[in-house]
Amino acid sequence: MNAPRVERDERTTAIENAGYKWSYLVLSFGLITVVAFRSLVRGEESWDLICLVILGGVVNAGYQARHHVTYRRWYVLAAVTMVAAALVAALLLTLRT
Repeated sequence: MNAPRVERDERTTAIENAGYKWSYLVLSFGLITVVAFRSLVRGEESWDLICLVILGGVVNAGYQARHHVTYRRWYVLAAVTMVAAALVAALLLTLRT
């Protein structure tokens, strides 16, 4: 008697999750590139697209926090990233005026 064929296993799930990660990265950095182009070349405001990138990160962080997979280092890294982004934004604003 033959054993039933396994359709999904841990490897399948890991590869799917890696694919989702790459898709999210391409989408997020693509949106940021479009925002930079619109701002620098066309002089347009693109807050709606920036909000989509931020909302995607907030949804991911909220989902992870709800399922208790975050830890202290994750929160520290998130805080450092927000401070660094604010400093870069302030620097760009200062250089632009």
